[in-house]
Amino acid sequence: MNSKTSTSRPGEAAGQATARHRIAEFSIDCRRYLGADGKVLAELPAFAGDQTLMRELYRQMVLARAFDEKAVALQRTGRLGTYASLLGQEAVGVGVASAMDEGDVLVPSFREHAAQLVRGVSMQELFLYWGGDERGSDFAGPRHDFPVSIPVATHLPHAVGAALALKVLKKPGVAVAMAGDGATSKGDFHEAINMAGVWQLPAVFVISNNGWAISVPRSAQTRAETLAQKAIAAGIAGEMVDGNDIVAVRQAVSEAIARARAGQGPSLIEALTYRLGDHTTADDARRYRNNAEVSRHWKQEPVARLRAFLVEHGWWSKDHEQVLLEGCGKEVAEAADDYLATPPQAPEAMFAHLFAELPACMRVQHDELARTGEAGHG
Repeated sequence: MNSKTSTSRPGEAAGQATARHRIAEFSIDCRRYLGADGKVLAELPAFAGDQTLMRELYRQMVLARAFDEKAVALQRTGRLGTYASLLGQEAVGVGVASAMDEGDVLVPSFREHAAQLVRGVSMQELFLYWGGDERGSDFAGPRHDFPVSIPVATHLPHAVGAALALKVLKKPGVAVAMAGDGATSKGDFHEAINMAGVWQLPAVFVISNNGWAISVPRSAQTRAETLAQKAIAAGIAGEMVDGNDIVAVRQAVSEAIARARAGQGPSLIEALTYRLGDHTTADDARRYRNNAEVSRHWKQEPVARLRAFLVEHGWWSKDHEQVLLEGCGKEVAEAADDYLATPPQAPEAMFAHLFAELPACMRVQHDELARTGEAGHG
């Protein structure tokens, strides 16, 4: 910060010199507590010593994976629309949501089912949403949480708006936005973190760096060594965490939320993980990455890592695992049955959430579709 050097610039006459003063220095740290084998690598935060909490975090991750597996199966059999799998990223969603208070605001992208489940969105509601039914966005979880955002990064400025509202209204909540690495290549992302920094808003941006923006590898998206360092240009706190380590994710997000709640401004957290499945069920990842790469990352996946940690501490057994898997399977199956038994809406419902008052051209379409539907039932 205070060092000085003297050097000649190109084009300066011999003997002339100019002083260069180092104005600032920055570094990006990577937080990790658990190795891929579940072994403890650093002193654990206090919550990691709570057996009940750690077992609950594991249950939530296993439930999210069971939901994910069922959703893919429903899509493959024509009973669900195009779906984005979270396989391999369970620790990010559960870690983020478990660090939040009820009064905080979750602003999710399209691969945050684990976080939404922890926040109180039901599996039936998520099935409805991915089945193309907007009633799935009218969820029972915190009503102030945002719905799924399919467009990449467009929800990040919305998170800034939510954080600004919380600040203006003097509410203690924090807006927590989640997105993938591809979102950091969009202008929306840079505008969002810039304004959050300018206004010192209570916001936390969590980027799940899963290695791929559909078929574009992270290496082709940016020359930056990390995504977390993009926080530097915005003047906000930036950190990388091992996104397959639930302890690291939860602790980093908890600290960032605490800073934001205390008026110390926003943070950007890069959670380094890996997308073990296809981008969506409309994708075939075998076209752009090889099996050896995917197999290598399976050895680092978060569910097995936390299970190994629990077993190491004597908090988990094969019997516990069997009961958990059966319970999660039953819960998911019941939610899927409820979803499949839900009567579909009338076709004209597609107009219901477009405008407060439909413009004339759409009113004509709505009425015509309604008449067609009535005729079909006649």
